[in-house]
Amino acid sequence: MDNNFFFGHKIEDRSYLSFIKREIHNLIAKTAFSSMRAGELDIVVSELLSNLIKHAGSGEIFFKLSDTENNSKAFEIYCIDNGPGNNNIGKMMKDGVSSSNTLGHGLGAIERLSNFFQIYSIAKWGTVAYAKILMDEAQKKIVLPRKDIHVDTLQVCMPGENVCGDGYQIRKINNETQIFLGDGLGHGPNAHEAVQKAIEAFNECQETDPTDILRFMHQKVKKTRGLVGTIASYNHTKKEWKVCGVGNITTRFYEGLTSKKIMSHNGIIGLNIPSFLNSHVLSDTDYQHIVMFSDGIRNHWDLHQYPGILKYASPIIAAAIFKDNARRNDDMTLLMGRVN
Repeated sequence: MDNNFFFGHKIEDRSYLSFIKREIHNLIAKTAFSSMRAGELDIVVSELLSNLIKHAGSGEIFFKLSDTENNSKAFEIYCIDNGPGNNNIGKMMKDGVSSSNTLGHGLGAIERLSNFFQIYSIAKWGTVAYAKILMDEAQKKIVLPRKDIHVDTLQVCMPGENVCGDGYQIRKINNETQIFLGDGLGHGPNAHEAVQKAIEAFNECQETDPTDILRFMHQKVKKTRGLVGTIASYNHTKKEWKVCGVGNITTRFYEGLTSKKIMSHNGIIGLNIPSFLNSHVLSDTDYQHIVMFSDGIRNHWDLHQYPGILKYASPIIAAAIFKDNARRNDDMTLLMGRVN
């Protein structure tokens, strides 16, 4: 699982667009994207940025290159704005429909050229959009594997930093899928070092219970400034979760709009953890989401405030939460997973 964060830019007027498109082009030029696929990606980016300026006036974008399961690359991009929004985005997706006297082909082109694209909007709230473009298999839409855990993560550095003090990792061991999310104390290089050492320990540990993994991790990161972290482990045979955390990583399980918050133990991994740790055990249910986030995301939100959001994929849900609750004065990570 790749652990690279999203590059972020605020867009305040049209003069920003050429700089951002050039930055994305330079990023893609380092990969094996074909010239044709790179051109299609450029169209997607141009349409997203143009729509943001045209309809909202300003906003934010986040983008990165990520690894795929077949050792290829994918380009991911979020667009987030606080503009007027639209309660009938389905109508706007149709070619020829425009609210700004244009040809109305923009959203349709983005959908056709992306391997995955969704957009969510509420009148007087704004809009979030997410697109993913695969380097290979340009004509195939993304299909989620069944009987597996699919995870999407929106991770952004504290503004002004070029390394992230948050980190996450996913691994499969025996019949379990385990998710780790950590937050090094503070931010910057020292926080980044702490969370990367924790990820190394997580990958190295042969234990399967989250409590045992955290104890192992605690010993391995003692020479760092320390971190907070949570491990969620899903047993595919028992169809149940075990979750244990130390510090202020928040973990919630959503079953529809009903949520259950998992309490973490007090302490700092690498400095002081309780002598007694216990895991919370939860059964898997249909349409269940696990949401984990660092303290760069405010805790006081609920999915009830986003009408129809559960019809959308995890990146859109994450983007809506991020839009309203990112503190933007710390590293920010929001991880969403579900069992297919």
